[in-house]
Amino acid sequence: MAVARSRSKLVWDGLSYVVLILLAFICIAPIAWTFLTSIKVESDIVTRTMHYIPPRVTFDNYVKLWNQSSYPILVINSLIVTSVTVLICLLTGTIAAYAFSRFSFKGRTQLMLGYLVVRMFPAVLMIIPLFIVMREVGLLDSTFGLAVAYTSFLLPLFVWMLKGFFDAAPRELESAARIDGSTRLGAMFRVVIPIARNGLLATCVFVAIAAWNEFLFALMLTTSQGSRTWPVGLQLMVGEFQLPWGMLAAGGMISILPVIVLFAFVQRAMVAGITAGAVKG
Repeated sequence: MAVARSRSKLVWDGLSYVVLILLAFICIAPIAWTFLTSIKVESDIVTRTMHYIPPRVTFDNYVKLWNQSSYPILVINSLIVTSVTVLICLLTGTIAAYAFSRFSFKGRTQLMLGYLVVRMFPAVLMIIPLFIVMREVGLLDSTFGLAVAYTSFLLPLFVWMLKGFFDAAPRELESAARIDGSTRLGAMFRVVIPIARNGLLATCVFVAIAAWNEFLFALMLTTSQGSRTWPVGLQLMVGEFQLPWGMLAAGGMISILPVIVLFAFVQRAMVAGITAGAVKG
Protein backbone atom coordinates (compact mmCIF):
# COMPACT_ATOMS: atom_id res chain seq x y z
CA MET A 1 0.00 0.00 0.00
CA ALA A 2 2.80 2.39 0.89
CA VAL A 3 4.50 1.77 -2.48
CA ALA A 4 1.22 2.31 -4.33
CA ARG A 5 0.60 5.57 -2.48
CA SER A 6 4.14 6.72 -3.21
CA ARG A 7 3.70 5.99 -6.92
CA SER A 8 0.33 7.72 -6.96
CA LYS A 9 1.85 10.77 -5.30
CA LEU A 10 4.69 10.85 -7.84
CA VAL A 11 2.23 10.62 -10.73
CA TRP A 12 0.06 13.37 -9.24
CA ASP A 13 3.10 15.60 -8.65
CA GLY A 14 4.26 14.98 -12.21
CA LEU A 15 0.87 15.92 -13.64
CA SER A 16 0.82 19.04 -11.48
CA TYR A 17 4.21 20.14 -12.82
CA VAL A 18 3.09 19.47 -16.40
CA VAL A 19 -0.03 21.59 -15.92
CA LEU A 20 1.95 24.40 -14.28
CA ILE A 21 4.54 24.39 -17.06
CA LEU A 22 1.78 24.43 -19.68
CA LEU A 23 0.03 27.36 -18.00
CA ALA A 24 3.32 29.24 -17.68
CA PHE A 25 4.00 28.68 -21.39
CA ILE A 26 0.51 29.92 -22.33
CA CYS A 27 1.07 33.08 -20.28
CA ILE A 28 4.65 33.79 -21.36
CA ALA A 29 4.48 32.78 -25.04
CA PRO A 30 2.44 35.81 -26.27
CA ILE A 31 4.76 38.24 -24.45
CA ALA A 32 7.85 36.50 -25.82
CA TRP A 33 6.41 36.49 -29.34
CA THR A 34 5.56 40.20 -29.09
CA PHE A 35 9.10 41.00 -27.96
CA LEU A 36 10.65 38.95 -30.77
CA THR A 37 8.41 40.74 -33.26
CA SER A 38 9.40 44.13 -31.87
CA ILE A 39 13.11 43.51 -32.57
CA LYS A 40 12.61 42.25 -36.13
CA VAL A 41 13.10 44.21 -39.32
CA GLU A 42 9.76 44.93 -40.99
CA SER A 43 10.71 42.78 -44.00
CA ASP A 44 11.27 39.83 -41.65
CA ILE A 45 7.83 40.27 -40.07
CA VAL A 46 5.68 40.48 -43.20
CA THR A 47 7.14 37.58 -45.15
CA ARG A 48 6.04 34.29 -46.63
CA THR A 49 8.55 32.35 -44.52
CA MET A 50 7.90 32.50 -40.79
CA HIS A 51 10.92 33.50 -38.70
CA TYR A 52 10.47 32.48 -35.08
CA ILE A 53 13.94 33.77 -34.16
CA PRO A 54 14.80 37.17 -35.69
CA PRO A 55 17.48 36.69 -38.41
CA ARG A 56 18.37 40.36 -37.93
CA VAL A 57 17.99 42.07 -34.58
CA THR A 58 17.15 45.76 -34.53
CA PHE A 59 15.73 48.26 -32.04
CA ASP A 60 14.65 50.73 -34.72
CA ASN A 61 11.00 50.03 -33.94
CA TYR A 62 11.46 51.36 -30.40
CA VAL A 63 13.41 54.38 -31.65
CA LYS A 64 10.80 55.23 -34.30
CA LEU A 65 7.94 54.75 -31.86
CA TRP A 66 9.51 57.01 -29.26
CA ASN A 67 10.94 59.72 -31.53
CA GLN A 68 8.67 59.81 -34.57
CA SER A 69 5.26 59.42 -32.95
CA SER A 70 3.27 60.88 -30.08
CA TYR A 71 3.64 57.70 -28.03
CA PRO A 72 5.55 59.36 -25.12
CA ILE A 73 2.65 61.80 -24.68
CA LEU A 74 0.18 58.91 -24.77
CA VAL A 75 2.09 57.06 -22.04
CA ILE A 76 2.20 60.18 -19.86
CA ASN A 77 -1.55 60.67 -20.37
CA SER A 78 -2.18 57.06 -19.34
CA LEU A 79 -0.06 57.51 -16.21
CA ILE A 80 -1.98 60.67 -15.29
CA VAL A 81 -5.41 59.14 -15.92
CA THR A 82 -4.53 55.95 -14.02
CA SER A 83 -3.11 57.87 -11.05
CA VAL A 84 -6.13 60.19 -10.82
CA THR A 85 -8.54 57.26 -11.13
CA VAL A 86 -6.84 55.36 -8.31
CA LEU A 87 -6.71 58.52 -6.18
CA ILE A 88 -10.45 59.23 -6.62
CA CYS A 89 -11.34 55.60 -5.86
CA LEU A 90 -9.04 55.64 -2.84
CA LEU A 91 -10.48 58.83 -1.35
CA THR A 92 -14.15 58.06 -1.95
CA GLY A 93 -14.23 54.26 -2.10
CA THR A 94 -12.39 53.74 1.21
CA ILE A 95 -14.99 55.76 3.12
CA ALA A 96 -17.84 54.03 1.28
CA ALA A 97 -16.42 50.53 1.89
CA TYR A 98 -15.94 51.30 5.59
CA ALA A 99 -19.52 52.57 5.87
CA PHE A 100 -20.90 49.45 4.20
CA SER A 101 -18.74 47.24 6.42
CA ARG A 102 -19.45 48.87 9.80
CA PHE A 103 -22.87 50.53 9.60
CA SER A 104 -26.37 49.14 9.20
CA PHE A 105 -28.65 51.68 7.54
CA LYS A 106 -31.81 51.70 5.47
CA GLY A 107 -31.15 50.82 1.85
CA ARG A 108 -27.70 49.35 2.55
CA THR A 109 -28.41 46.04 0.82
CA GLN A 110 -30.18 47.70 -2.09
CA LEU A 111 -27.30 50.11 -2.60
CA MET A 112 -24.76 47.31 -2.62
CA LEU A 113 -26.89 45.42 -5.13
CA GLY A 114 -27.02 48.62 -7.18
CA TYR A 115 -23.23 48.67 -7.25
CA LEU A 116 -23.29 45.08 -8.45
CA VAL A 117 -25.87 45.85 -11.15
CA VAL A 118 -23.71 48.71 -12.43
CA ARG A 119 -20.86 46.23 -12.89
CA MET A 120 -23.18 43.93 -14.86
CA PHE A 121 -24.04 46.56 -17.47
CA PRO A 122 -21.92 46.43 -20.64
CA ALA A 123 -19.59 49.41 -20.75
CA VAL A 124 -20.88 50.40 -24.19
CA LEU A 125 -24.29 51.25 -22.68
CA MET A 126 -22.65 53.94 -20.52
CA ILE A 127 -20.84 55.68 -23.36
CA ILE A 128 -23.67 57.90 -24.64
CA PRO A 129 -24.84 59.14 -21.18
CA LEU A 130 -21.25 59.77 -20.10
CA PHE A 131 -20.48 61.55 -23.37
CA ILE A 132 -23.46 63.90 -22.89
CA VAL A 133 -22.61 64.56 -19.23
CA MET A 134 -18.94 65.18 -19.98
CA ARG A 135 -19.82 67.56 -22.80
CA GLU A 136 -22.24 69.53 -20.64
CA VAL A 137 -19.81 69.98 -17.74
CA GLY A 138 -16.83 70.71 -19.98
CA LEU A 139 -14.80 67.59 -19.15
CA LEU A 140 -14.90 66.03 -22.61
CA ASP A 141 -11.50 65.36 -24.15
CA SER A 142 -9.55 65.85 -20.91
CA THR A 143 -7.48 63.54 -18.74
CA PHE A 144 -9.44 64.44 -15.62
CA GLY A 145 -12.76 63.80 -17.38
CA LEU A 146 -11.47 60.44 -18.56
CA ALA A 147 -10.42 59.57 -15.00
CA VAL A 148 -13.92 60.49 -13.77
CA ALA A 149 -15.41 58.24 -16.47
CA TYR A 150 -13.16 55.36 -15.40
CA THR A 151 -14.21 55.91 -11.79
CA SER A 152 -17.87 55.48 -12.76
CA PHE A 153 -17.37 51.77 -13.45
CA LEU A 154 -14.29 51.01 -11.33
CA LEU A 155 -15.51 52.53 -8.05
CA PRO A 156 -18.16 49.80 -7.49
CA LEU A 157 -15.44 47.16 -7.94
CA PHE A 158 -13.20 49.03 -5.51
CA VAL A 159 -15.94 49.28 -2.87
CA TRP A 160 -16.98 45.63 -3.20
CA MET A 161 -13.43 44.31 -2.87
CA LEU A 162 -12.39 46.63 -0.05
CA LYS A 163 -15.55 45.96 1.95
CA GLY A 164 -14.57 42.29 2.14
CA PHE A 165 -11.15 43.18 3.55
CA PHE A 166 -12.70 45.58 6.08
CA ASP A 167 -15.14 42.87 7.15
CA ALA A 168 -12.18 40.62 7.98
CA ALA A 169 -10.61 43.26 10.27
CA PRO A 170 -11.33 42.51 13.99
CA ARG A 171 -13.97 44.83 15.41
CA GLU A 172 -12.61 44.38 18.96
CA LEU A 173 -9.48 46.44 18.24
CA GLU A 174 -11.58 49.16 16.71
CA SER A 175 -13.89 49.18 19.74
CA ALA A 176 -10.87 49.40 22.03
CA ALA A 177 -9.64 52.44 20.12
CA ARG A 178 -13.07 54.05 20.43
CA ILE A 179 -13.05 53.41 24.20
CA ASP A 180 -9.63 55.09 24.43
CA GLY A 181 -11.17 58.23 22.97
CA SER A 182 -10.58 57.86 19.25
CA THR A 183 -13.23 59.04 16.83
CA ARG A 184 -14.84 56.72 14.32
CA LEU A 185 -12.74 58.20 11.53
CA GLY A 186 -9.60 58.06 13.68
CA ALA A 187 -10.23 54.39 14.50
CA MET A 188 -10.61 53.66 10.80
CA PHE A 189 -7.27 55.26 9.89
CA ARG A 190 -5.34 54.05 12.95
CA VAL A 191 -6.72 50.51 13.31
CA VAL A 192 -8.78 49.21 10.38
CA ILE A 193 -6.76 50.50 7.44
CA PRO A 194 -3.37 49.35 8.83
CA ILE A 195 -4.82 45.87 9.35
CA ALA A 196 -6.36 45.79 5.86
CA ARG A 197 -3.47 47.61 4.14
CA ASN A 198 -2.51 44.58 2.01
CA GLY A 199 -6.09 44.24 0.82
CA LEU A 200 -6.24 47.97 0.13
CA LEU A 201 -3.04 47.72 -1.91
CA ALA A 202 -4.36 44.73 -3.87
CA THR A 203 -7.58 46.60 -4.65
CA CYS A 204 -5.67 49.67 -5.82
CA VAL A 205 -3.50 47.50 -8.08
CA PHE A 206 -6.56 45.89 -9.70
CA VAL A 207 -8.11 49.31 -10.33
CA ALA A 208 -4.82 50.69 -11.68
CA ILE A 209 -4.41 47.82 -14.16
CA ALA A 210 -8.02 48.18 -15.35
CA ALA A 211 -7.58 51.94 -15.86
CA TRP A 212 -4.19 51.51 -17.56
CA ASN A 213 -5.54 49.04 -20.14
CA GLU A 214 -8.98 50.61 -20.74
CA PHE A 215 -9.70 51.27 -24.42
CA LEU A 216 -13.40 51.88 -25.16
CA PHE A 217 -13.96 54.94 -22.94
CA ALA A 218 -10.63 56.45 -23.98
CA LEU A 219 -11.53 56.03 -27.65
CA MET A 220 -15.00 57.61 -27.38
CA LEU A 221 -14.31 60.40 -24.86
CA THR A 222 -11.04 61.78 -26.28
CA THR A 223 -10.38 63.44 -29.64
CA SER A 224 -6.90 64.98 -29.35
CA GLN A 225 -3.40 63.71 -28.63
CA GLY A 226 -3.28 65.85 -25.50
CA SER A 227 -5.69 63.52 -23.71
CA ARG A 228 -5.56 60.20 -25.56
CA THR A 229 -4.09 57.17 -23.82
CA TRP A 230 -1.69 54.57 -25.16
CA PRO A 231 -4.29 51.90 -26.21
CA VAL A 232 -6.05 54.45 -28.42
CA GLY A 233 -2.74 55.70 -29.80
CA LEU A 234 -1.67 52.21 -30.85
CA GLN A 235 -5.03 51.53 -32.47
CA LEU A 236 -4.85 54.77 -34.49
CA MET A 237 -1.45 53.72 -35.88
CA VAL A 238 -3.27 51.14 -37.98
CA GLY A 239 -3.95 52.72 -41.35
CA GLU A 240 -6.10 51.62 -44.26
CA PHE A 241 -3.14 50.39 -46.30
CA GLN A 242 -0.46 50.14 -43.61
CA LEU A 243 -0.03 47.98 -40.53
CA PRO A 244 3.27 48.71 -38.69
CA TRP A 245 3.65 45.40 -36.88
CA GLY A 246 7.09 46.24 -35.50
CA MET A 247 6.05 49.55 -33.96
CA LEU A 248 2.84 48.04 -32.60
CA ALA A 249 4.80 45.23 -30.97
CA ALA A 250 7.28 47.74 -29.53
CA GLY A 251 4.39 49.79 -28.15
CA GLY A 252 2.91 46.67 -26.58
CA MET A 253 6.17 45.85 -24.86
CA ILE A 254 6.62 49.39 -23.54
CA SER A 255 3.03 49.48 -22.30
CA ILE A 256 3.43 46.39 -20.11
CA LEU A 257 6.60 47.66 -18.43
CA PRO A 258 4.74 49.82 -15.83
CA VAL A 259 2.56 46.83 -14.91
CA ILE A 260 5.60 44.58 -14.54
CA VAL A 261 7.41 47.16 -12.40
CA LEU A 262 4.29 47.65 -10.27
CA PHE A 263 3.96 43.92 -9.64
CA ALA A 264 7.66 43.65 -8.85
CA PHE A 265 7.31 46.17 -6.03
CA VAL A 266 3.96 45.09 -4.54
CA GLN A 267 3.74 41.36 -5.32
CA ARG A 268 4.20 40.19 -1.72
CA ALA A 269 1.72 42.63 -0.27
CA MET A 270 -0.72 41.96 -3.12
CA VAL A 271 -0.64 38.17 -2.67
CA ALA A 272 -1.08 38.64 1.08
CA GLY A 273 -4.02 40.95 0.42
CA ILE A 274 -5.71 38.61 -2.04
CA THR A 275 -5.40 35.64 0.32
CA ALA A 276 -6.38 37.62 3.43
CA GLY A 277 -9.25 35.90 5.13
CA ALA A 278 -8.90 32.72 3.08
CA VAL A 279 -7.52 30.85 6.12
CA LYS A 280 -9.41 31.36 9.32
CA GLY A 281 -7.83 31.16 12.71
